[in-house]
Amino acid sequence: MKKPLLLLLSIFCATTLLFAQGGKVSDNLSMPSKILKMDRKYAIYLPEDYETSQRSYPVLYLLHGSGDDQSGWIQFGEVKNIADKSIQEGKCTAMIVVMPDGNTGQRGYFNSPKGDWNYEDFFFQELMPYIEKTYRIRAEKRYRAISGLSMGGGGTFMYALHHPELFSSACPLSAYVGPITNEEAAARWEKQYPGISKEDQANYFTRHSALELVNAIPDDQKKAVRWYIDCGDDDFLVEGNCLAHIAMRKKEIPHEFRIRDGAHNWTYWRESLPTVLEFVSQAFHQY
Repeated sequence: MKKPLLLLLSIFCATTLLFAQGGKVSDNLSMPSKILKMDRKYAIYLPEDYETSQRSYPVLYLLHGSGDDQSGWIQFGEVKNIADKSIQEGKCTAMIVVMPDGNTGQRGYFNSPKGDWNYEDFFFQELMPYIEKTYRIRAEKRYRAISGLSMGGGGTFMYALHHPELFSSACPLSAYVGPITNEEAAARWEKQYPGISKEDQANYFTRHSALELVNAIPDDQKKAVRWYIDCGDDDFLVEGNCLAHIAMRKKEIPHEFRIRDGAHNWTYWRESLPTVLEFVSQAFHQY
């Protein structure tokens, strides 16, 4: 009698694991924005026990790249499967992952120098307060992290460098770090914003260059954010990421820097995400 019982129990356990739901993702949610004068979409990952618990969770803001939208990390990045697996294996803590749309109206995460599209203001003044009011989120710096790929890696660099008081960890992946040379800055400026003065151009690119911002970090802020920087050795943005690493080394800013085999594609970023989840969890946990 024992063998059939054990067999049934094994089948039941295997079936339970097979049909485990894990976390929940929604990729077509929206919120109103007065700053951008339109509704803004976002996607969200809620961990498996969100609906059954009363606890509040840490949050990771996860930014997509150019050409994608809020659904990119769900559709191509497999954030649900990766987060579920990392949480179930105990490699990261249960967290909420928020993925905003940075591809509607204008592409990118920064304010326009013309003042007619202030996405960064929207992110900090409207999106974050809305998310942290709508969902059970622990809204302190220690429990808030940011990451993103390519254009979103650039957003990660800038947001954490502009607001180190808000993020415990920042993980730019294959990031655009801003213009590397004055010639690059001038060419990009003339193409995007013709007619703006050279002084405004210089100020804008200083504020949106990871290299300039790293060099300007005060000594007492060197450890304000935990950094994990990751880029493929065949990525066209690898030079800028290496320069950011060198700038941080010279400033003695603690950070993790990885150059792995790979290019500027989803295969690389899917492999990066488990490490990002583990890295940000280290700040969420008690040391």
